[in-house]
Amino acid sequence: MATEIDLGCLLFQPHESRQVPLGVPSLRQAEMSPEPIEEQSGSPYPDVPTRADFPAIERRLLRRWEAQRTFERSVEQRPVEDEFVFYDGPPFANGLPHYGHLLTGYVKDVVPRYQTMRGHRVERRFGWDCHGLPAEMGVEQELGVSGHVGITDYGIDRFNAHCRSSVMRYTEEWKRYVTRQARWVDFSDDYKTMDLDYMESVIWAFSQLHEKGLVYEAYRVMPYSWGAETPLSNFEIRLDDATRPRQDPALTVAFTASDPNHPITAQAREGEPVELWAWTTTPWTLPSNLALAVGTDVRYSLVRTHSGERAGRLVLLGSGAVDKYEADLGADHEVLATFSGGRARRAPLHPRCSTSSPGMPARSRHWWPTG
Repeated sequence: MATEIDLGCLLFQPHESRQVPLGVPSLRQAEMSPEPIEEQSGSPYPDVPTRADFPAIERRLLRRWEAQRTFERSVEQRPVEDEFVFYDGPPFANGLPHYGHLLTGYVKDVVPRYQTMRGHRVERRFGWDCHGLPAEMGVEQELGVSGHVGITDYGIDRFNAHCRSSVMRYTEEWKRYVTRQARWVDFSDDYKTMDLDYMESVIWAFSQLHEKGLVYEAYRVMPYSWGAETPLSNFEIRLDDATRPRQDPALTVAFTASDPNHPITAQAREGEPVELWAWTTTPWTLPSNLALAVGTDVRYSLVRTHSGERAGRLVLLGSGAVDKYEADLGADHEVLATFSGGRARRAPLHPRCSTSSPGMPARSRHWWPTG
């Protein structure tokens, strides 16, 4: 014989000498219970068939908790002065729940239940995250506007109003989902991050940190959206699958050397440009490039080109890469010298490496795809 046990209702009073489980119906409570007559056998645990219908059992437990106000009583019967506060990161309200919310939902439910069983008063207000790009991106798609210019033309006030109405679109689906997974939260006294009192409380908390000298200004590398004109969180950069694997082009960059007194540039003929070729697989770093590095023990070759698109130049590149660049150097290129990187680093070769120069002009750089 199988027995249906309501584990969710075993909320013991820890400060009494005789611990009585709350939520388990007495005979009098059984008379008022919404359970079918055949299940009320006078025992707090009704008999169930050998092959239990678990979804049906779960639904009966949910109905029992609702009828007996089990969750509400677990809060009301605890003293206000013995409160345990559980900070729950709220979900985005403008999206439907999915399986990814199940695990975190159970974790968020276990901790408050445990603290309740220890005798603490745990009020669990459900929250809604109404800020951030998910809401804005959804509204942009609905309205057919995009970016700062589009939103400004549409009207910032109108755009914000539409965002406010859209973020609460799926609240009923969330209530059904969270309740069905047997998680105890208070939906009647929920909070929203777009509420004025909530935003004011955040600013107040930040002001307290500032007054205590705990706020400082520094630099941090963060993802940035040029379209939204705002830094992005790790979650937000996954909204448009930005971290998907992709094939980026490898580039060869030709930096023009400008120091006429350097031993390398001194070998150039009058009017002959001297270039340093560098290969990179991270072309997005070029705008912030500050210097070229050479290896002390790496061999480099000084090559003069006579034909092709790069004809009439003196090129410095790694000796091991000369054959790979034969198509760019021309079949009739001439290797003038080969030396170690220690010789090339005796003095700056272009203004970007010089402390007295404001920087190398953009026109002194050229690049072409090489892979």
